[in-house]
Amino acid sequence: MKPRIIIPLIALTLFASCQGNRLTSIEKRLINTGPADSAMYVLSVFDAEDSLVLRKISNPVKQPDNKHLEILTQRMLITVTHPEVGGVGIAAPQVGINRRIILVQRFDKEDEPFEAYFNPVILSKSTETVTHDEGCLSIPGCRGPVERPDMIEIKYIHPEGNEVIETVQGFTARIFQHEIDHLDGILYTDLLKADSLLRKLE
Repeated sequence: MKPRIIIPLIALTLFASCQGNRLTSIEKRLINTGPADSAMYVLSVFDAEDSLVLRKISNPVKQPDNKHLEILTQRMLITVTHPEVGGVGIAAPQVGINRRIILVQRFDKEDEPFEAYFNPVILSKSTETVTHDEGCLSIPGCRGPVERPDMIEIKYIHPEGNEVIETVQGFTARIFQHEIDHLDGILYTDLLKADSLLRKLE
């Protein structure tokens, strides 16, 4: 059952779209609904209201060091690493906040840490592609094959405020692409080839 949210997610999305880069009072309220060390409700495409939020293009973040964003990224981390979820990445729209924020598990780094990225942009993509099964927290119980570039160059703002450009490849690059797609209202199911089938997990 969904936790009760006082402000409807549709209202949150419409209000945020009119406010530019500043966090709105409604967004702040949603971020702070529940303890700072608790997981957040993950939106599902199987819910009509949730789907409207997931399909919106997210707004940029103006102040990465904002205390509310610190709480949001903390709660997103708790959400994606929850034993019942077990994901490798999550985007802010998936928890009802249409902001350009993602968390990615860095399988290309020692200890495979989760890291937060603000306003991520893909600058270039390799011509070499790889097809691999993907799943999504917002499309529970399903998987499907998606072809993506194997290497990307990305630009983002670190939570501390500095801008970074780096090259990422392999599975980590796939996670980045999947999560950045969420910021533009794109789901991996949109990228399935016509002859590909979305499979339900056993």
